[in-house]
Amino acid sequence: MEPVPAVSSLARIFRDAGVARLEPRKKPRAAFRRFVYPAPNACWQLDATEYVLTGGRKCVIFQLIDDHSRLAVASHVSWGETSEGAIAVVSKGIAAHGVPQRLLSDNGLALNPSRRGILGQLVAYLRSLGVEPITGKPYKPTTQGKNERFHQTLFRWLDKQPLAETLEQLQGQVDAFDLIYNTERPHQGLPGRVTPALAWAATPVVEAPRPPAQPAAPVGENEGPWMTRIQTNGTVYARGTKFQVSRTLAGQIAYRVEEQDRLLIFDAHGTLLAEYVWPEPGTKYVGSGNPRGPRGPRKIPGLSEMS
Repeated sequence: MEPVPAVSSLARIFRDAGVARLEPRKKPRAAFRRFVYPAPNACWQLDATEYVLTGGRKCVIFQLIDDHSRLAVASHVSWGETSEGAIAVVSKGIAAHGVPQRLLSDNGLALNPSRRGILGQLVAYLRSLGVEPITGKPYKPTTQGKNERFHQTLFRWLDKQPLAETLEQLQGQVDAFDLIYNTERPHQGLPGRVTPALAWAATPVVEAPRPPAQPAAPVGENEGPWMTRIQTNGTVYARGTKFQVSRTLAGQIAYRVEEQDRLLIFDAHGTLLAEYVWPEPGTKYVGSGNPRGPRGPRKIPGLSEMS
């Protein structure tokens, strides 16, 4: 059998014969280099993906990874893609691995809706810690390609496990996967095919960002509470910004407490409805995105239940 010429040899012959065009702008695959941040905690990537429980019930898995080492920083299972779930997984990651300098996500309402002119609750939380929230361009999912690849690996592993009946069972399965992924599974995208845990340990973690200085409250300014009314669109107006509370509460009396670093909104019985970190000056609207902060019988300072 005659030896078959290489593709590169055929291409050269065809070019010399004038039957193929030379296209120098096309780079070979070997010329492409993946962008990687230089150290752990320089940037984290956050994304959410759907999964199912028994009975076809849908849920969402938030996955948070370190860009440099591919370490699975934290995961969180939730019923939906909400700001509350996003903040929960980031808080979990920070408790375990420290505060990152940046966090990359898509432009979803629960993650980073800044390109839509909305300050999301996750973005406000990140900025309060000094973390820079960044996003990819709309309709460019390749920016979060590492997360997408991470989802596929998780799915292949979960599909071999018994289908979970509850969020708690699925959370246990995801936590077990993260441990295997970080410490046992060699990663094809890392030099030397080491595990993410070894890649994390090989380079010093970057210094955590400094939280922004809180502006001093004006001398003599009272924090409230001030009585207000929830507008027909479900918002409450404070310091030049509309804060989304709930359309279902439109027309009801509420009370604002304007603390130095945040706004608290209570109902007429003194139960906390929503909590927001003050946005940057000039922000006209802050969406709810399931406002973060404790829910329940936290009472307004200075307001009795008979007020």
